[in-house]
Amino acid sequence: MTSWACSVSKLTKPKELISKAYAIVRAKAINYETPPTSMNSQYNAVPDSVIKFEVIERIKGNQWIPNPLWINGYLSQEDDFNDRPSPYNFIRSNGRSGNCIANTYKQDAEFLLFLDNKFSPYWDALTPVNEQLHSPSSDDQWLRW
Repeated sequence: MTSWACSVSKLTKPKELISKAYAIVRAKAINYETPPTSMNSQYNAVPDSVIKFEVIERIKGNQWIPNPLWINGYLSQEDDFNDRPSPYNFIRSNGRSGNCIANTYKQDAEFLLFLDNKFSPYWDALTPVNEQLHSPSSDDQWLRW
């Protein structure tokens, strides 16, 4: 199997990310709405499995935002915090493996989701569009920024 690393011509800056997002929410990964058909497919760009997220707070967006949100992805029991200083300028480690998106979420953890108009975080490769928040989230530097 051939694997291709992704590349982008320009990384989106944090302020651009905020302005380009259709909506920004703080949400909790609850459980699978649709479990994965095979864990061997975990490195696909957009998984066939769907996670139910409970929207806790709407940060940007005057429009109606579905609650719960259903986002394609995988659940994990492992933390995946961004290892860069806030404001983040690059994706967390799960998205650095060649598929250009972080598609794994710790179950019961909170995430800051930058959504497009289809309520998906998978619209800007290699950017921090779905970062796990530290607990308590009120102390998280990415959320506070």
